[in-house]
Amino acid sequence: MAAVRDNVFPTRMNLTVTKTRLKGAQTGHSLLKRKSEALTTRFRVIVRKIEDAKLKMGKVMQNASFSLAEVAYITGDISYQVRESAKHATFKVAAKQENVSGVLLPAFEADVQSGAGQFELTGLGRGGQQIQKARSVYITAVKTLVELASLQTAFVILYEVIKLTNRRVNAIEYVIIPRIENTVSYINSELDEQDREEFYRLKKIQGKKKERAAVALKDSEEKARQAAEDGKLHGDNDEGTRDILAEHVDEDIIF
Repeated sequence: MAAVRDNVFPTRMNLTVTKTRLKGAQTGHSLLKRKSEALTTRFRVIVRKIEDAKLKMGKVMQNASFSLAEVAYITGDISYQVRESAKHATFKVAAKQENVSGVLLPAFEADVQSGAGQFELTGLGRGGQQIQKARSVYITAVKTLVELASLQTAFVILYEVIKLTNRRVNAIEYVIIPRIENTVSYINSELDEQDREEFYRLKKIQGKKKERAAVALKDSEEKARQAAEDGKLHGDNDEGTRDILAEHVDEDIIF
């Protein structure tokens, strides 16, 4: 099976661009890997806190139920008195955000106000101490519920973010980086092949030039030798030729 790579034209420019992409992919993989590790560490801490909060919640709700049962046994039904005495909320929940490696996690905090004067007459006849005890126990239970809700919300968000981050890390590590590396290898092999072809072409051209120079030198030597032979032949004919006019000199004639 052929290696998966990008369809690019093998040039020096594309090689530089592809190497830059490979460097960016490796840097992104490193950052996402560290982000996943940080989120996983925080996720494990939250899981331990959730376990402790659930164990604590069971005990607190048990105590709250017993306290309410004591109030109901001593004073009877006081729900109407509570509704009449409650003028404004004394237990509020404040929401804020916490940044964990770029992930915003909601955090809930309980804000308990004094509430003095609202339940002064509740249980005045009997059971006042049990009512105040039940109120404090239920405040503790609601605080535990708020803490558990904050942890559960962060748990769900972190679970989804970690799953998405790990998916991206695996995609970069096993798909994107191997594809870019195969592309770089392909471009390098093609460029090496082009260099070999260019070297072979230049070598053949140089060989042809040497052959032509040798042929030209041989032709020039042949022409020089031929010219020398022609010159020697012409020189022998000049020496063997007699000058009849030079051999016989006539006397001057006086008129």
